[in-house]
Amino acid sequence: MTVGTASEKVRPAAVAGTFYPRRPEQLRAEITRLLGEAVTPVDSVPKAVIAPHAGYIYSGRVAATAFATLRDFAQVIDHVLIIGPAHYAPVRGLAIPTADAFETPLGRVPVHREALAALTDLPFVIVADGPHAPEHALEVELPFLQMLMPSFRLTPLLVGDADPQEVAGALARLWNWPNTVIVVSSDLSHYNDYETARRLDTATAAAIERGDWGGLGPNQACGCLAVAGLLVEAGRRGFKARRLALCNSGDTVGPRDRVVGYGAWMFVQTTP
Repeated sequence: MTVGTASEKVRPAAVAGTFYPRRPEQLRAEITRLLGEAVTPVDSVPKAVIAPHAGYIYSGRVAATAFATLRDFAQVIDHVLIIGPAHYAPVRGLAIPTADAFETPLGRVPVHREALAALTDLPFVIVADGPHAPEHALEVELPFLQMLMPSFRLTPLLVGDADPQEVAGALARLWNWPNTVIVVSSDLSHYNDYETARRLDTATAAAIERGDWGGLGPNQACGCLAVAGLLVEAGRRGFKARRLALCNSGDTVGPRDRVVGYGAWMFVQTTP
């Protein structure tokens, strides 16, 4: 972490220039293009979306289909909870940072300290900056949100060794907070050949759309615990997943012998 001012602690961008463009003007142009190509008409603001977190050249098009569902409602969203897997540091439970803001080339996003405070009494929630410092899973989603929304506060959660019911418990605490959208950050299968990946990801997509969280594991999605936790809580509240996109890196710019799968979903209420 770095200090922005005498009283502000900022988590700096870790993957600008690798996962997405470092120059602000290039980043704005890239996201504008991706969102402009995403045709996702919706009639009400989704409660949650699932979006991939690879480099934009690989998964940006799929991610844009998820974030485009928020385009017409940006003025009424002022709190985004982003939850994804901790790739680089071991975590027992869920990790929240001490940072006051997360930074990208497009500026700083303030952290919703009151929302994080509402989670700190949960026994599986820890305060730890280490897992957040190098992590790309949350960071790569932020520029899309910054381009869509005039202002919002961020609740960043990283999932390590946790139970889906624990993840659901954290989401439940903030589910009904005003003007809140949940973003679950996850890719799908990793490093299979193209046809194997298509088969695995099609089955995973069907499980997500059924709400079958018990069948999800790390072979299906790197963010399986975050996705499973969302499915648990969404099911309790009568929300279901609607598929927006499904492909893999072999469909974008990668070779087809070792691919990574990507999917996007929005969650809408089906029962009152």
